[in-house]
Amino acid sequence: MKKILSTLLFASILVFLTGCGAPTKLSQTSTGRFQYELEGISNGSQGTYLVKVWTYSNAAKVDIEICKKNAVHGVIFKGYPAHGTVRPQNPLVKEPGAEQQFADYFDKFFANGGEYNKYVRVTGGSQEVIKVGTSYHVGIMVSVSKDQLRKALEAAGIVKGLGYGF
Repeated sequence: MKKILSTLLFASILVFLTGCGAPTKLSQTSTGRFQYELEGISNGSQGTYLVKVWTYSNAAKVDIEICKKNAVHGVIFKGYPAHGTVRPQNPLVKEPGAEQQFADYFDKFFANGGEYNKYVRVTGGSQEVIKVGTSYHVGIMVSVSKDQLRKALEAAGIVKGLGYGF
């Protein structure tokens, strides 16, 4: 009986300890489908957007890389609404279904350590966490180099050049 109890105790401790790393795993799983909102903070320096990306997660702590991916994804596919004195910004890709049409490109682009990382940098040091029901909204400020990002998407044939049609 002692052996069974000690085995159960050991198994419980093992499950608990392996679960300690779960918040990052949960946040990656819940944000793997790009669940976020962008909030415009300012237009930043020339050719950049300064945004707060709000990543939705099952955990209070979210990997910074997930937030960075969400911010770049938002600039490419969603844009963001007006906020205070910040004007709204349209997405770089306006064609519906472009994400699926160029899925091979974007799978590589948003892969861990992928090209997305060239166009985004964290500008604030801390995450803002808001609990909403059983989930969390985790906000972090980032700068996205939208002009360089647009050039890369033009070179890949995903976005038409600004002079297209003239």
